[in-house]
Amino acid sequence: MKRTPDVQKKAIAIGGFVALAAGILYYQLSDDSPAPRAQQPVAVQTSRPAASRSSAGVAREVGTASTQLDPTLKMGPMLVAEQLVYSGTGRNIFSASSAPIDIPKPVASARPKVSAPVYTPPPGPPPPPPIDLKFFGTETTSKGKRLAFLLHGEDVFLAQDGEVVQRRYRILTVSANSVLVEDMTNNNRQSLPLIVH
Repeated sequence: MKRTPDVQKKAIAIGGFVALAAGILYYQLSDDSPAPRAQQPVAVQTSRPAASRSSAGVAREVGTASTQLDPTLKMGPMLVAEQLVYSGTGRNIFSASSAPIDIPKPVASARPKVSAPVYTPPPGPPPPPPIDLKFFGTETTSKGKRLAFLLHGEDVFLAQDGEVVQRRYRILTVSANSVLVEDMTNNNRQSLPLIVH
């Protein structure tokens, strides 16, 4: 049976994968690490004689004895550890009757003071512009209607109740001392006083 190049490539890839898997499996299962050697006990040498050792010094040696990997139970170091007395300068955490520690009071609060926000109402609409007319006199007709003399710049107008001046200002009421005028662009009503020269 003749193999095509495509089948040969697949066979080579499968063979490479099997060889790689076998190498990984061998590496995981082999135990090349040497057997651990038993450690020799280390002798602790001290320059002080045994009679002058304090209980704290013996307790320090108890800690070093645990590094010698000796599994036998030694009663001597255990009795020394039981005779140790707590001699701390602060509060005894194992005694309910010991004096509490004086905790200093904080100088300032850890939280910043938050002031209440001041409510400011939203600004209202701007006031309407003043009416640009000047009232400087009146005239009474033969029928008894009162007319107002109004000045706008250099232009002079003669108007009675209900008439419109400058296509913007409506005259509402003409009296002897004032004129009530409405600005029709913004519904603004103002009373114009009589200007006396």
